[in-house]
Amino acid sequence: MAHIDLHNDLPGIRGLMAYSPETAKPLNELVEVLLRDENNTLSRGERELIGAYVSYLNDCFFCQNVHGALAGYYLHCDIPQIDAIKNDFHSSALSDKMKALLSIAFSVQKSGRHVTKEQVEFAKSSGASDKEIHDTVLIAAAFCMYNRYVDGLSTWAPEDRQFYVSRAPQRAAEGYVDFDLYK
Repeated sequence: MAHIDLHNDLPGIRGLMAYSPETAKPLNELVEVLLRDENNTLSRGERELIGAYVSYLNDCFFCQNVHGALAGYYLHCDIPQIDAIKNDFHSSALSDKMKALLSIAFSVQKSGRHVTKEQVEFAKSSGASDKEIHDTVLIAAAFCMYNRYVDGLSTWAPEDRQFYVSRAPQRAAEGYVDFDLYK
């Protein structure tokens, strides 16, 4: 049960957004740009993976499963594969560039001051552009906020992970703005 009465029974951030539409709008617009913008050299799946990974580090069950399912949908892999990446991306089949970006996201999750010049230089030498590094830092920082919003108000989350996998195609089609919160 959430710490406050949300006047709805929607899970996770959806319940919070229905409760406060005036803050939902800018939050959804931000995540739409960060995760879905077409003018980005990181794929939607890669950006969703960054969000899922940071949510995993923050132990936010709802967000890591929503965005893990979306990453899996876009990257054509299943939840166990996404879990393996979250648990040890260094041993995964991800590109060196993605491993370098996830390393930066790892540091951002701890504190922005944990990102090192060496990490950035390694990401660049692995093929990451300045924009990709920028977006990784911003996605990681934003997901720290979203995770703390969801868990700070103690929202509920479906425990059946298939719930998230089943909804991923719909969320991928609809995006994060202009959708019915109650669906």
